[in-house]
Amino acid sequence: MRITVIEHEPEAGLGYLGEWLGLACDVVRPYLGEEIPARPADGLIVLGGAAAAWEDERSPWQPAARDLLRRAVEEGTPTLAVCLGAQLLTMACGGTVERGSNGLEVGAREVVALPAAGDDRLLAGVGTAVAIQYHQDAMTRLPDGAVPLMTGAQYTNQAYRLGEAAWAVQFHPEATPEIFASWTAESDLDVAEELNAEVKAAESALVATWRPVAEAFAEVIRVRGDQSQRTRCL
Repeated sequence: MRITVIEHEPEAGLGYLGEWLGLACDVVRPYLGEEIPARPADGLIVLGGAAAAWEDERSPWQPAARDLLRRAVEEGTPTLAVCLGAQLLTMACGGTVERGSNGLEVGAREVVALPAAGDDRLLAGVGTAVAIQYHQDAMTRLPDGAVPLMTGAQYTNQAYRLGEAAWAVQFHPEATPEIFASWTAESDLDVAEELNAEVKAAESALVATWRPVAEAFAEVIRVRGDQSQRTRCL
């Protein structure tokens, strides 16, 4: 089992996920000129980045990323789309992403599970949790058929499931405190040190919450792979 990973910039890599997934990851770095594949491997992860989901002139590989996400949804490929990745998935499948009306959401912030998360293969059992946030754009209209899974005080759409096995999360389950600190170091935030300390203090809670989610995503990939192999054998 292998996972295709789209990394939009070197500062926004797999982080915790590289350790938690337990599966081989083929990282594609289009900012270095690497070509986004026409179809993913056994699973797909699309990570975050500083560009807006509509800023194709800034990140000219984004149309290919949206095509890849759309195809993954159509084919039922297990997909985890994170922050910008979630916004690209939203746009690719007919939803709307806009500059957020409630400003920058940043730091360790609370997200709350919605009723549909109760039997979700990834988010069941999460309940109310802390997550790392760093975004100013928002998914204001989800694609048709999307199942909202998590919400928050500043922005409503924090996680949803689309199709058989695609999940979009506005927050950053992959981000370590060190990754987050690298983001604030490049910002002009007056409260960067306070935010870094806030995230560091939440580290144990972040790991306890999001590691099982990553492991559950890896299990979805394994199960689908086993099912596909049995089908081919038949």
